[in-house]
Amino acid sequence: MRILGIGECNDLAAMHAGFVRRGHEVKVFVEDPASHDVHAGLVERVDDWQRELDWVREAGEDGLVLFESAVKGELQDQLRRDGFQVIGGCALGDRLEGDRAFGQQVLRDAGLRTAACHAFTAYEDAMRFVREHPARYVLKFNGANSARTRNFVGEMEDGSDVLAMLGLLAARRRDEGVVDFILMEHLDGVEVGVGAFFNGEAFLQPAVLDFEHKRFFPGELGELTGEMGTIVSYQGARRLFDAVLAPIAPLLREGGYVGYVNVNLIANEQGLWPLEFTSRFGYPGYAICEALHAESWEAIFRRMLRRDGRRFATHDGFACGVVLTVPPFPYAYGYEELGKGMPIMLRPSVTPRDRMRLHFAEVAYVDGQLVTAGSTGYVGVATGIGTTVQEANENALRVARGVVVPNLRYRRDIGERVARSDLARLQSLGWYDSATSLRTHPHPAMA
Repeated sequence: MRILGIGECNDLAAMHAGFVRRGHEVKVFVEDPASHDVHAGLVERVDDWQRELDWVREAGEDGLVLFESAVKGELQDQLRRDGFQVIGGCALGDRLEGDRAFGQQVLRDAGLRTAACHAFTAYEDAMRFVREHPARYVLKFNGANSARTRNFVGEMEDGSDVLAMLGLLAARRRDEGVVDFILMEHLDGVEVGVGAFFNGEAFLQPAVLDFEHKRFFPGELGELTGEMGTIVSYQGARRLFDAVLAPIAPLLREGGYVGYVNVNLIANEQGLWPLEFTSRFGYPGYAICEALHAESWEAIFRRMLRRDGRRFATHDGFACGVVLTVPPFPYAYGYEELGKGMPIMLRPSVTPRDRMRLHFAEVAYVDGQLVTAGSTGYVGVATGIGTTVQEANENALRVARGVVVPNLRYRRDIGERVARSDLARLQSLGWYDSATSLRTHPHPAMA
């Protein structure tokens, strides 16, 4: 295949590198200058994606344009109208993720209940609201590219900590333009995501469950990073898929969506409470899902584009992903001094199979040495698989321990809460049943 990747930070670098290893032609356009060195020496980067369109078109059915983010949907729609094969999303997908109020309305229209959600464009208005309606809230900024570290999950039942945070943001505000955020009612329960690939007409099966771990430190302490690790499984997702994703298929079809879509939600005794859309590949979710794929990405993509089947082969069990970082992750400032350019080494114990379970992100190959690159210190993700969550975690940590980088950090507890309580509670609520999973292949060897 000929694959042209378009994105801001080369977040799909590990996927592109896999295409290259399997003999495909790959070129990548990276918009952010701070990320131009991501996978330098590993994948070819181009400065003008438009000049490469003829190169893609010449490949016919083997030509693909692949988007990594949920901010260029209109461009994707236009390329499809121009006859190109595109996977990523669409303008509708951008709005589903970036405009949280719209996403919540879509889910309400699909028959789901949603938490009370209040939109604001001024900190002072939000502060007045919290004073008048004291409660526990979650502060989330709109926009698919908004920094997850700016979001804040309130702990105080009267909302006083959220009120204080809003006051700080108002005092520190500079020339950032119009702010755009929501205050969402806080909900208790099992946080779980359900996702699937949509081919423009219908969803492919099976769907996947994911349990994200967003905080920087074990025990869910510290900054909201976006993601420090995740447990995924293609078992037992059918009930959540039928309730959450299946009802929005007509809307996605009308919008011309082609790509992966996920809804994160809370499940409790009162029902399902959807929180937000991810209308793109999740990071590092796509790499963790790959550990359970019995087919390559290009095989799955061909099936989506040609619409010649609505299933792809997966393995039983669970996959665990552990995100590897160096300082100052999850922040960007100070990276040049603290973490950029650090040598990345692999212990002799790392096997070829282990190496395939290492999905490097912000790295480059310089003078024969793999080094940290990019803008934040996101080194990559180590994955492991197992018949249980615990086994998947152990295998992921074994792979992670094989990576040697100065000041490398990662969480060791990815999946502990899932194994201890989340899966059992989700099953007791009627939303998980591994006995009815869509299994197609036996579990791969753990060696």
